[in-house]
Amino acid sequence: MDAADFSAVLSEVRRFVRDRVVPLEAEIDETDEMPADIREAAKKMGLFGFALPEEYGGLGLSMLEEAQLMFELGYTTPSLRSMFGTNNGIAGHVLMVGGTEEQKAHWLPRIASGEVLASFALTEPEAGSDPSTLTTKAHLDGDEWVINGAKRYITNAPLADVFMVFARTDPDAPRTRGISTFLVPAGTPGLTVAPKDHKMGQFGAWTADVFFDDVRVPASALVGGEDGLNRGFGTAMGCIAHGRVHISALMVGMAERLVDESVAYASTRKQSGKLIGSFQLVQGLIADAQTDYYAGRATVLEAARAFDAGTDTKIGPSCTKYFASEMVWRVADRAVQVHGGAGYMRGVAVERFYRDARLFRIYEGTSQIQQVIIAKALLGEAARG
Repeated sequence: MDAADFSAVLSEVRRFVRDRVVPLEAEIDETDEMPADIREAAKKMGLFGFALPEEYGGLGLSMLEEAQLMFELGYTTPSLRSMFGTNNGIAGHVLMVGGTEEQKAHWLPRIASGEVLASFALTEPEAGSDPSTLTTKAHLDGDEWVINGAKRYITNAPLADVFMVFARTDPDAPRTRGISTFLVPAGTPGLTVAPKDHKMGQFGAWTADVFFDDVRVPASALVGGEDGLNRGFGTAMGCIAHGRVHISALMVGMAERLVDESVAYASTRKQSGKLIGSFQLVQGLIADAQTDYYAGRATVLEAARAFDAGTDTKIGPSCTKYFASEMVWRVADRAVQVHGGAGYMRGVAVERFYRDARLFRIYEGTSQIQQVIIAKALLGEAARG
């Protein structure tokens, strides 16, 4: 995107986040719902398709531009980003990476506009951080695919219009080579979405289990057509690598907000007649938080540049996701500590962000999985003993 145009987009999003969404954070947390007017405003701003190609109605942002946009969106409740994150990220990228031209032309413009909300149905009760062990199956019956299985913790499932479903299509193939991806519209007979999950945090972002009981879809629902058969695992990994940089940038935005909240509180709260910001141990907490934020921002920007260049699409995304998720958790913990007892009270922003931040060390691959990915990529055969 032209630099001036991109600067204007960032400015508009920053105003939207800070003027319209931040004042609603407590309400969103309390009601566990994103206001309809915020959803419509996000559609008009193009936020449902910022990472999708311009030819399909998106903004076509690079990974570096997307990261900078995420810095702004991360400044408020993560449920805002979650509302359109899967359209831009792991769900929309399924079609960008593996879809046929016909599938892209049919779905991507509607996904980019927000007309269609897409959901990424990969995780299962016994296949989370290692999706190669998934057990959902699909077999060909005439000119239809029949899908059976269950998915867990699927973001936006209660609201989704279409699911990108990963299922095993060759039970005899190696674990990573017998998986395919299917486009399954909501309302297809046999597809059931369970009640939304009641989570620790990130209220306003809905997840739920999804069940497939003899769900029949036409042969054209196979992502990539015949060429996409048994290539779903590679598609998923490509989408997840992009998503790891994307979500890392969101965490950096949250860290910035937590630093700002800590500085504001320490600059106004008095103890023993003195501002707590004058106490060196409080200063240490804030200095450490700012340093973590600074390092996280730099790490994400470097990973985004390498991702755009194609020089690192594996280690970099895992490194930045691992560092950023642990970083924002440390910053959130320090923010609560700076606030003291107030930081433990509902209605105080840092208490809410503390709950919200905990999930980042789990989804998009746990911190432990990132360690394994990084180490194996560096050690090669030596990692196998």
